[in-house]
Amino acid sequence: MVVREEARPGTGSAVPDAFRAAVASMHAATLRPEIFCEEMPAPQRIAPYASALSADVTVDDVDLGTGRLILLHDPEGNEAWAGGTFRCVLYTRAEVEADLISDPMLGEVGWSWLTEALESHGAAYLAASGSVTRVATESFGGMADEAATAQVEVRASWTPAADEIGYADIRPHVEAWAELMCTAVGLPPVPEGVAVIPSRRGQRGPA
Repeated sequence: MVVREEARPGTGSAVPDAFRAAVASMHAATLRPEIFCEEMPAPQRIAPYASALSADVTVDDVDLGTGRLILLHDPEGNEAWAGGTFRCVLYTRAEVEADLISDPMLGEVGWSWLTEALESHGAAYLAASGSVTRVATESFGGMADEAATAQVEVRASWTPAADEIGYADIRPHVEAWAELMCTAVGLPPVPEGVAVIPSRRGQRGPA
């Protein structure tokens, strides 16, 4: 996986070592072969430095879910980030069974997919916030024959824990994001002790 480093215009050409190390740790993430991950342009107005990934979950050539993960870095720190210098921002959308939309627990369950994925990957974090949105679509008239569809969307951000010199390991956060997407589309978890070996097909993007 290759992750592009982007700096906000006017910040100068020197990229902080802590940010370079964080991006390098993103490179090291191991993803399931059902995940097609590639770099995408990062927003340049939220923080001085940013890198971003986009991904699709594809099974039998059918896209079941999609998502984005953005890593922000402000060397000066940010009060809204619990005083940290990094912030992860996530978006995930997944197709779900239409009858799940009416489940009053769907929002709470959707949020637990994220928090449990972060915990299972050892991704220490602070100040998590976000939302879970359910979307139901029904067709009428000339489109009445089309089946109803349903989606769940998770938006979240959190501050990854850093060490005493301000370095943050982002690899487990990327892997937790990937697990969230797979859980949301209903893929069974990988059995404990079974290594996830990403194929080149599952790690698309420039080499």
